[in-house]
Formats: sequence, C-alpha cells, structure tokens
Amino acid sequence: MTVEDFPWGYPAFKVDGKKVFCFLSAREGGGFACSMKLPYRSEDALRLPFAEPTGYGLGRSGWVSFTFTADDNVPAAELADWLDESWRAVAPKTLSKSFPPPFETTG
Repeated sequence: MTVEDFPWGYPAFKVDGKKVFCFLSAREGGGFACSMKLPYRSEDALRLPFAEPTGYGLGRSGWVSFTFTADDNVPAAELADWLDESWRAVAPKTLSKSFPPPFETTG
C-alpha cells in the first residue's frame, strides 16, 4: 500500500506507510521537483541536465532529484519508470513481486 505523508511540509510517498520512495514539491512559476531512490540507474539519470544528487547525503545512497520549470518538456515515461524503480527499491520484496513493471526499462 502506498500512502502520502507530509514529514517536512512537502508531500512524500511511502510504501506500507513506512519507507519513502518519492519526495515531491511545487516550484514557483508552475514547475516541480521530485526526488527518488534509483539504486540501478542513478548514474544514467544524473547525466541529464535536470537531475542532480539529492542533498542531505541521500545522493550517496542513489537518491536523485529532478527539477522542472513550467516550460520544460517533462519526460513523463522516464519519470514513471524511475518512480517504479524507486518504489521497488524500498517495497518489501513479496509486495514488489506481486506487481509487474509498468514499462520496459530504458537501460
């Protein structure tokens, strides 16, 4: 089960109400930012201009932050794929195995 929480005043999404797999925040002017745990593809994601290691030391554990303005062309399919990876990274293995991946991985 996935739940939304607000541990620091921003939306955070948790698996089983315990482990965060996505932080989300609105940006001035209509943009947004999100951070996800990408244990397998963080290096690939970090090559993109809108990505950077997540602060507070989380980047060392594979967390990547993405920032978009309202005018950016957001790569929705990639974000959904990364979101799936992040969810699976923190979900109990039995729960993760019960859901097939929504997309083919991008590499």
